[in-house]
Amino acid sequence: MSKWPLMKETITFGDRLKLAKFVLTTKQFTNGPKVRQFESEWNEWLGSKHSLFVSSGSTANYLLLSAVKELYGLKSGDKVLVPSCTWMTNVAPVIQLGFEPIFCDINLYNFSFDLDNLEYIAEKHPDIKLIFVTHLLGFSAENEKYQKLFPEALILDDVCESHGCTSENGVKRGANSLGATFSFYFGHHMTTVEGGMISTNNSKLYDLMKLKRSHGLARESVNFENYAKENPEIQKSFLFVTDGYNFRNHEMCAVLGLSQLKRLSGMVNVRNKNYYSYTQLLENFPHLFEQVPYLQTSSNFCFPFICKSKKIYNSLISTFNKFGIEYRPVVSGNLLKQPFLKGHVLTSKTKDSNIDKVHDFGVYIGNNHFVTKNDINFLHELIIELEKNLNDFE
Repeated sequence: MSKWPLMKETITFGDRLKLAKFVLTTKQFTNGPKVRQFESEWNEWLGSKHSLFVSSGSTANYLLLSAVKELYGLKSGDKVLVPSCTWMTNVAPVIQLGFEPIFCDINLYNFSFDLDNLEYIAEKHPDIKLIFVTHLLGFSAENEKYQKLFPEALILDDVCESHGCTSENGVKRGANSLGATFSFYFGHHMTTVEGGMISTNNSKLYDLMKLKRSHGLARESVNFENYAKENPEIQKSFLFVTDGYNFRNHEMCAVLGLSQLKRLSGMVNVRNKNYYSYTQLLENFPHLFEQVPYLQTSSNFCFPFICKSKKIYNSLISTFNKFGIEYRPVVSGNLLKQPFLKGHVLTSKTKDSNIDKVHDFGVYIGNNHFVTKNDINFLHELIIELEKNLNDFE
């Protein structure tokens, strides 16, 4: 068993008791009152007007993009700005729905769009219709700066692994968004095992997403009776008014979400305290790693290491393996090196890129509310040993 796993079990005995009681007493397991309660309490926690509980963060991304395309009259071939480092299912729906993805380099302080590269893209592609922002690894991206460069573009937020990150004025990302997605996968801040949420303040978008979440059925809409009157020749219980999917979640996941949500703010606070300790630790080793800042707007997901050389990277990986520390690449690394995106390129005026540094020299280890001061001290000792081993071989 790993001495430092990516994530520890967050489902408590109390959570299990609530699930057990629900399973033993309920007569409804499909999408129902517990789902609606979870959506309502999520709205209250986030500060949004509407939320929709779906089967995963990935289906949340697809459903949101699909509904925005329909509601705003976007067309196949329209350009969508995406980062070169994000999860695959942020970019896949862009392609699946017929948009043209425009890939931007990332920066090394919040791992979102590199502003210099973004200014170049604004010159080359002023007709970008939509920006799909990823708030990566718990960091808050700089939406307000992106909107200034692309004043006519719609902005959507993927906050799937960054629950509770905020803007500079302290508002949670997703609270004031046209559409924001969240994931409740096991390894994230809170879990429903599988599941995701879409939040929006746009009532028309919310209504359309409700339709699409459940096959396109008119009965999901606030306009159900109007749709039925307009189509009297169709039995209204099976009236389809748009294309759709089955992206619904169920009552058991909602029960777990309701239980975990009560602890979410506290878990975020501990994660951020851990991350502060980690940044203080890294300040002792500027010759080994890129310095990542502590940002008040974060809701930290992990401890990322961007090494200064391949030699340091290899030694770090070897140290992690030796001491049983689980690690992963920084999300996808450079997405454009993935077979799925063969043929797509980074829109940049230079060959040097931050994303290649992240791809070649980047790795992260887990951060969660179970990480202790002793764990941080242990990590410090490992890096001291790594530094000593490097010096021994020079």
